[in-house]
Amino acid sequence: MTVHINYKNSAIKKTANNLILFVGDNFDISGVKKVITSSEFSYISELLKNSDLKKDVLFFEINSKRTIFLIPIKKNLIISDIENLGAKFHNYINYDKKSNYIINSDTANSKIENFLGYFLHGLKLKSYEFNIYKSKKKKHVVVIDVIGIKNKISTQNQLRFKALEEGTFFTRDLVSEPGNVLHPDEYAKRLNSLKKNGLKVKIYNTKKLKKLGMNALLGVGQGSVRGSYLVTIEWNGKNKNSKPLAFVGKGVCFDTGGYSLKPAKFMEDMTYDMAGSATVVGLMKNLAIRKAKINAVGVVGLVENMVSGNAQRPGDIVKSYSGKTIEILNTDAEGRLVLADALTFTEKKFKPQFIVDLATLTGAIIVSLGSEYAGLFSNNNKLSKQLLDSGEKVQEKLWRMPLHENYDKLINSKNADMQNINYVGGAGSTTAAQFLQRFILNKTPWAHLDIAGMAFSKYGGALNSGGATGYGVKLLNQLIEDDYE
Repeated sequence: MTVHINYKNSAIKKTANNLILFVGDNFDISGVKKVITSSEFSYISELLKNSDLKKDVLFFEINSKRTIFLIPIKKNLIISDIENLGAKFHNYINYDKKSNYIINSDTANSKIENFLGYFLHGLKLKSYEFNIYKSKKKKHVVVIDVIGIKNKISTQNQLRFKALEEGTFFTRDLVSEPGNVLHPDEYAKRLNSLKKNGLKVKIYNTKKLKKLGMNALLGVGQGSVRGSYLVTIEWNGKNKNSKPLAFVGKGVCFDTGGYSLKPAKFMEDMTYDMAGSATVVGLMKNLAIRKAKINAVGVVGLVENMVSGNAQRPGDIVKSYSGKTIEILNTDAEGRLVLADALTFTEKKFKPQFIVDLATLTGAIIVSLGSEYAGLFSNNNKLSKQLLDSGEKVQEKLWRMPLHENYDKLINSKNADMQNINYVGGAGSTTAAQFLQRFILNKTPWAHLDIAGMAFSKYGGALNSGGATGYGVKLLNQLIEDDYE
């Protein structure tokens, strides 16, 4: 399904087939009297007497060719409420009927600046679907014309929303692809195409990674016939002397668990074990499209965790890029190995202001927080607060979880510097974060977001219809807008 939005500098057409009007709380229609005919106003007023005024949308079929939709602007709305309202209206769009919709912007009177922009943004995000592998699919296209002379969306804000939508959709596309299509080789090629957006992309293949000594990352991918990669994506929107903001993502394109094999049930969902990397990629595309006034770098580790005669074994010991050695007690605790090398590399090469990493890292975080919050672990209170505030604002919520040196004892190894899991039991998400923290060598402000419960939804959410959510793109963009641009 595709929604095209056109912004037109013209007055309202009273003869529009599908007319969308914003009205007052409790469906007070006094403000729209001038934009519909007197007979329509009387007709709707009469019908409203017996209508459910608690609904978010009411519509009235004036005749076979004309429908008027009424959307009340309720009191005390916040931005996320407006986006959710747009998403709810999407459910009223008839994709089978070839007709345009017209929104009268003059009726979008709200104390919240850019009300109409947020409404349409929510509608667009909800319209996403992934159906490229359906043999019989209809090309549903709906056009929405925004007409009126008040409450216009500025060109700058149009670009901002477009950038967020394209970044989020790119993330969702990547997460939705099956593992036989989006393996590491293909993923690296797609990232190379981002150069056309003005991003600087550098791909480190298996040969280069061996030379660098990224054995933790390479160990995860060594059982696959596909290559393993580290890809850096840079956006320079500020002077060269400004330290970049760094975002690191786990990109395990398919995760069998390796020799610590996952149960067969739901293993097909492990195509989304690269969602952390997809969020980083979508964020970088968004920053390039809207030409963000910051320097930023995205770093993603791309591997496939497979079982073969060459796969990593439980009990193996590898030397990471940092020089620290790791005993592999469980090959299904692989994401932290990929991130370990990526984090140290990012800190050493780019010397960023901060590092935020994202990963579908542990099932334990779903036990803790379900699908309402992502887990936040951090060595820095300022960065944590900024992330928490941004998450609340865009309703991509975070909950801060503990880090403590006592948890470190649980991942100390008798045979190496550390082991990749805690065999004592408990605190699975925290010990994974403690493991990652050991690879931040120079006290760079760092936050780890465990998004295992947020990256994919079988049942859908407010702004998505099920499947890949694109979680994190809006959150991190808000962080940048509020605190670093």
